[in-house]
Amino acid sequence: MIRVYVSIGSNINRTQHINACLDALHLHFAPLVLSPVYESESVGFAGDNFYNLVAGFDTQLSVAALAQVLRNIEEANQRDRSGPRFSARTLDIDILTYGNAVGVVDGVQLPRPEIVENAFVLLPLADIAGEERHPLLQQTYARLWQDYDRAQQNLWVTPFGWRPH
Repeated sequence: MIRVYVSIGSNINRTQHINACLDALHLHFAPLVLSPVYESESVGFAGDNFYNLVAGFDTQLSVAALAQVLRNIEEANQRDRSGPRFSARTLDIDILTYGNAVGVVDGVQLPRPEIVENAFVLLPLADIAGEERHPLLQQTYARLWQDYDRAQQNLWVTPFGWRPH
């Protein structure tokens, strides 16, 4: 089994789509380790605030098979890929890490560069995997968060009450 961390975000019907995503992930990969849900301003475009969190789970799937499952969950939640890269979305699920894999694996860049670029990825990852080390930088996620320039992005914990069905 490989430990995987994925980021989850939504700024369209946020509660509905995050709940649907967590239900689907739970169905495929339970048990899940979940960070708190954070609300943050949109980055790269003017839009509604996002809900973001990170989920950790173990899988035997390859990176390609996992990416397909995640894409299917996005599509089941009406993800529209026709717009610009930075735009509103019902659901966005990205593989952050796949064990200690480094490089492009099955078309997926690992670890995902956004880990150290975006507070809404790094903080939730540090919350649930703080003592684990970034596969390239070899620093813990807690240390990376401690050193992160927090003035770049505002985010705050938001109450969220998902329960597995």
